[in-house]
Amino acid sequence: MLKFSKQTMLMAALLAMAVPGQADDWDDDPWDDDVSAFEWYGFIEGAAGHRLQSNPVIGDDFSLGELRLQLEGRYEGDVATWRMKLDGIADGVTDEFDADLREAMVSFPFGERTDVRLGRQVLTWGTGDLVFLNDLFPKDWESFLIGRDDDYLKGTSDAARISWYGERINLETVITPLFEPDRFPDGQRLSYFDPMQGDIVGAPPRLRGVKPPRTAENAELALRLHGRAGAQEWALYGYRGFFPQPSAFDPESGQFTFAPMNAVGGSLRGPLAGGLYNLETSYYDSRDNRDGDNSLLPNSEIRFLAGFEREMVTNFTMGAQYYLEWLQDYSAMRRNWPMDPATLPEERRHLATVRLTWRMMRDNLIVSLMNFYSPSDDDYFIRPTVQYRHTDQLQFNAGINLFGGSEASTFYGQFEENSSIFVRLRYSF
Repeated sequence: MLKFSKQTMLMAALLAMAVPGQADDWDDDPWDDDVSAFEWYGFIEGAAGHRLQSNPVIGDDFSLGELRLQLEGRYEGDVATWRMKLDGIADGVTDEFDADLREAMVSFPFGERTDVRLGRQVLTWGTGDLVFLNDLFPKDWESFLIGRDDDYLKGTSDAARISWYGERINLETVITPLFEPDRFPDGQRLSYFDPMQGDIVGAPPRLRGVKPPRTAENAELALRLHGRAGAQEWALYGYRGFFPQPSAFDPESGQFTFAPMNAVGGSLRGPLAGGLYNLETSYYDSRDNRDGDNSLLPNSEIRFLAGFEREMVTNFTMGAQYYLEWLQDYSAMRRNWPMDPATLPEERRHLATVRLTWRMMRDNLIVSLMNFYSPSDDDYFIRPTVQYRHTDQLQFNAGINLFGGSEASTFYGQFEENSSIFVRLRYSF
């Protein structure tokens, strides 16, 4: 995300780009039926989020307050397609004006079976519903937890994606030259649990993990081999890079860092009992801590996910998932744990999710309830939302992020004082 001191310059530029779009709407010449290779669209959105309780380490009751203008353009050339998506944000929480380039890429075929996509782009794969195992592309957790549109949960990467399509199997290769981590709660909008201090903390200072050096050796490589066997979709995954969040700590610099990791996994998805099931597993290899005896580095772990979704009655859908994180070499980790023993993670973290979705008024009104509950951590995250589309241009969204838990050190328990209500109003053009 880029920041500008002369805030009005960028907003003026974005608004100036929007003006021709209004002019196009008025151009209704029936004889002018040439289809332009260039098209653009976008939206203006106002959003606000307010805490449900005071947070003693965050000096602002608002976690979200912004006016966002997004412009998206697409040019269909003879040999390539160009895309760009740029957000301009007037942020009332940080009192800053930011620009976020979410897409700037070109895609083109290479031979008869290969597609290439180069540039800044959003990448995703895997089978989970808001639970990610083999999808190690960057996520913007802060955006999701404060109530921005779910699309912003997916972060962006400067990458090359090469997709090869065979008769029965397909191969996708993603190379990210410079490691791109998650956007995580850093203490500015959301407080978090700092294991080194053994307490909930906020900014300043903001949590900033030290990225690995920009070398060819530290480039990220992600592979997905996938295909179909009858009605079943299968996939095998491989990854070489880093844990996406600063889960390692360097005692010499006193800074959190991103530990190197390898990952392998697989998934299945297909029809079952009138619904759709999904299975996924992954093994995270913590390359610098394979014995598990360095508690300042993440342990290797096995992750497993099983899910099922079905329309129970017309327009009412229920989805449920069971998710497991199993830390490896747990005995060595426990023996060498340097912090408060009460903050030692569970060896096996169990998580259950349930999503209920009710679509009404020809999908113009959608009410959803997503629940996360961990019996091992005894914490939860409940997220009811409502979406109302008044017209094709005007849409309203609202929801609640409700966190809780018996311990401040658990995944959802640490966010209890960040519980909030949010609203968004969007005009698309």
